[in-house]
Amino acid sequence: MSSTLVAKPLTRRASRGRSPRRQWTVERVVFTTLNTTFLVFLSALMVYPLLNTLAISFNDGMDAVRGGIGIWPRVFSLQNYQVVFNMQTLYQAFFMSVLKTVVVVATNLLFTSMLAYALSRNEFIFRRSITLLFVLTMYFDAGLIPNYLLIKDLGLLNSFQAYWVPTIISAFNLILLRTYMKSIPEEVIESARIDGAGEFRTWWQIVMPLCKPTLAVVGLFVAVGSWNSWLDTLLYNSGEQWLSTLQYELQKLLSSSMNAGVNSGGQAGSAAAAAAGGQVTTPIALRSAITMVAAVPILFVYPFLQKHFVSGLMIGSVKG
Repeated sequence: MSSTLVAKPLTRRASRGRSPRRQWTVERVVFTTLNTTFLVFLSALMVYPLLNTLAISFNDGMDAVRGGIGIWPRVFSLQNYQVVFNMQTLYQAFFMSVLKTVVVVATNLLFTSMLAYALSRNEFIFRRSITLLFVLTMYFDAGLIPNYLLIKDLGLLNSFQAYWVPTIISAFNLILLRTYMKSIPEEVIESARIDGAGEFRTWWQIVMPLCKPTLAVVGLFVAVGSWNSWLDTLLYNSGEQWLSTLQYELQKLLSSSMNAGVNSGGQAGSAAAAAAGGQVTTPIALRSAITMVAAVPILFVYPFLQKHFVSGLMIGSVKG
């Protein structure tokens, strides 16, 4: 009798732990099949250009001119990467790019988040007017020449400040951070003030930790933009070699390679002299190698920010 009484609860517990079986109807099978096929096709469209560029970068330059390379090199060669890594200015430019990206991200997050916190407070009476001024800058740009004249008049030409001073505040990032900060419950801010915290301490110790997902999104946007930028080096710091960045040096290498190919007669199979030591390659293969060298650092950083990046985008879409 006792064994029967004990067996019944065990049976109920075991039945509770089982997951209910899904009813595979015709509609469910069709939807799952079409959805999976579409997602696989979409993923292939996104991954193929990266794999194709990687395959061309590891392919012989002369053979790459023929075309028809898929996701695997036809004639394997490391010559394209040897040309890139034999650049004398590559490593100094890489260090400058890393330093520039770190400083730009740090200053942009610091000053943009401070301004966003001020504009998110209801007691700040000029918040709407200042926000409107920043939004107008997203629609109207003075242009390249006025920006250059402004940097020149400020005395920032051929200086490291030309990289990070113009990017201290970003209007788009400001709107994103301000929107999220306004969604923070007012009780959290009030409790900090009751405990004696001032505005700066409230922003730094209360608001900033709560904004980690959004800060990760903004930081990734700013980092990618700063890392891929080479026009600012060309316009403002081309006169100082030690201020040259990786993207600018790779752009010069690609331009010299393409010019050499044009000067050699414009034939499809002509090799462009791209580096010293007798190493030659073609513009299409060199462009692929340069693309991979420039993209690898961002590809290594993104997995560490992916969780915050996805959650930050979802927060921005829900709490608008």
